Amino acid sequence: MSVSSGGHLDTAPGGDNPIPPHPAAMTLPTPWGAEQQLEEMMELTAQNLPWLEVTQSYTILRELGSGSYGHVLLAVHQRQGSPMALKFIEKRDTELRDFLSEYCIALSLAAHPCIASALGIAFQTRHHYVFAQELAPARDLFSLLQPQLQVKRCALQLASALEFMGAKGLVHRDVKPENVLLLDPECRRVKLTDFGLSCPQGTAIEALPENLPYTAPELCRLGPSARLLAQPSLDAWALGVLLFCVLTGFFPWHTAADRHYRDFQRWHRSPRVRPRPPHWGRFTYEAREMLRGLLHPDPIQRSPASIAMAHVKCPWLEPQEPGAARVDRTLLRSRHCR
Repeated sequence: MSVSSGGHLDTAPGGDNPIPPHPAAMTLPTPWGAEQQLEEMMELTAQNLPWLEVTQSYTILRELGSGSYGHVLLAVHQRQGSPMALKFIEKRDTELRDFLSEYCIALSLAAHPCIASALGIAFQTRHHYVFAQELAPARDLFSLLQPQLQVKRCALQLASALEFMGAKGLVHRDVKPENVLLLDPECRRVKLTDFGLSCPQGTAIEALPENLPYTAPELCRLGPSARLLAQPSLDAWALGVLLFCVLTGFFPWHTAADRHYRDFQRWHRSPRVRPRPPHWGRFTYEAREMLRGLLHPDPIQRSPASIAMAHVKCPWLEPQEPGAARVDRTLLRSRHCR
């Protein structure tokens, strides 16, 4: 499958879809079944969650990352010698149920090649809940901005991962560049990670304390005590914003409630009448239609994440004019991303 840049996307033998549906997706539970299955996994894990002194079983080498949740450490099991990433989650900020949900969701998704696998290791210490993840030496998606071929490869793998989650009856709820790991410079191996906000479809969720560019408008409109039923359309929206970001180096808006979003909303409703919002002129017609589908203001009419798979044969960016401004990654990261 050739693309305009002269590179090639990896195509599955005997078909046009670069990443065929995962076999497990054919026999996955309904959203209600996913919730029941998750509850059973959480109950079983809680009954078998041991207390452990970390240094008695693991040698800690260095920190891999940190955030409001806690931190991730590179560790080696002392007896088996196997390296892994241990995610430490602060007990003072996290309910046991929330930890169990994140761990069990990550464990249930481990079969997909584009999802960072949780290993079957979970325990608690005095101050932390801990679970093990596969070690994936990688950069996040912010290290990749604008190379069209690599972005397409990422889009295909993310769409496949989100399709798999949707078939499992799950919603990720935190799709953003920081949660997409690049395992090689050419983006032939990409993994979606961080399932701290993930939940079964149909779960009643509240708005987050802060709306980010990836937050869908139906969440931005929620009042302080209002709730919304989580659906895969939330992830489709976030994927659309993510692709816009890595292709242009800009976010289309600060939140899906500001004037930039309102300008987009008016253009989306009347594209032949309203002026095109900033940076949308960089996209080809096919890419604009793909993004307009992913970023449809109405979640019922919003395209699924899998629409990206149908557009990889087409160029996504118009030729860039000589002397065009380069992307300031530091500015992009610091202004809008957490």
